[in-house]
Order: sequence, then structure tokens, then C-alpha cells
Amino acid sequence: MQEAAQVLEEAQSELSPQQLIGALVKKGELTDPGSPRGRLLNAAARLFEQKGFSRTTVRDLAAEVGILSGSIFHHFSSKEQILCEVMKEVTIFASARMRSAMESAGSPQERLRACIQSELEAIHEQAVPGFSILVMEWRSLSEASQKEVLLQRDEYEQIWLDAINTAQCPGGDAAVVRRLLVGALSHTYSWFKPREKGLTIPELSDRVFQIFAP
Repeated sequence: MQEAAQVLEEAQSELSPQQLIGALVKKGELTDPGSPRGRLLNAAARLFEQKGFSRTTVRDLAAEVGILSGSIFHHFSSKEQILCEVMKEVTIFASARMRSAMESAGSPQERLRACIQSELEAIHEQAVPGFSILVMEWRSLSEASQKEVLLQRDEYEQIWLDAINTAQCPGGDAAVVRRLLVGALSHTYSWFKPREKGLTIPELSDRVFQIFAP
């Protein structure tokens, strides 16, 4: 009986980032972070966040992982393709993490709150490395690359729309509510400092939820 309860508790608990990455790699949805290609993508995510896409050179990327510059082109055709792949993989991971958080929640309202906290954690670099690149470097992509990333972003946004509809948020149109949430959550990057304001991300999630939930 105790063993059954433990299995149920584990099934309902949210996967750790490492467990989630491992599951996504096994399914072929994410690049193995330990592979040469994966190491390049992780290095690129760090440098694009720190220095910006335009100021990060191929030589910078090569130095970060300890290879020759020319070796990068065995894996990617251009620096822009690296940015595109980083954005796609960040979105895939963010989507999977949000689903995992929702699955461990109970009511529709709790699932919406899980979405809010997941996105705040991603924005403030506590769970999804490279998430800010999705906004900051969008214009660095060509139109063709933007279309590739949008296919993944649409899936991420659909998770939000489903959660908003199921929770029956006031305001009616789920797309409008989501746009309002995007503005509110993304703007916290400019003013909210979890370690300085005395307000934690879970506490801020509660306050946002109280505004948007029924």
C-alpha cells in the first residue's frame, strides 16, 4: 500500500530539469547536451544572452567549447542557424517544462498558476536557460528562420490558451488574456529582482494569478 502511494506521488510530481532534458533527448526532441552539437548550442545560448547575437563571433563560440572555428560548420551552416536552433530547443524545453508543471497541478486554476510560475522562472533564468533570447534576438533571424521557430512557439502558446480557457479566466477571449499576461510577465524582467525585492517568484506568481484568475 505504501509502495503504491509512493509510485502515485512520483507520477504526480514535476520532473526535474535534468530528468526532463533526458526524456526529451531520448525522444529525439532535444539535442544531447553532452554531444558536440549540444555543447555548441549550450555555449551559444550563454554567449547570446551575455553578449548578444551580433557581438558574439564564431571564434567566441569555438573558444567557449575548445574547438577550432571551422569545426563549427560541421554541425551548422551559419551563425544564424545556430541562433535558430537555440530558439527552437529553448521553446521545446519551455513547453515540456510547462506541461510537466501543469500535470503535477490539480484544478484548472492551479494549472494556470503553474503556467504563470513556469514562465516567470524562465524569464528570470531560473529554469530555462536562453529564454530571454526568444524576445531579445527575434529580429536577428531571417524570415525563413522565424517561421521555423514560430512552429514551436505556436505549440507553447497553445498550452497557455488551453490553460486560460479551462480556468475560465475573466475577460473572455483567451488570446487577449494571454497577450495581457505576456506584457505583464515579460515586463517583470526590467524591475523584478527576486534576491533584492524580498518577493519570491512563487509569491509573485500568486499575485499575478489573483489578478487574472476568476
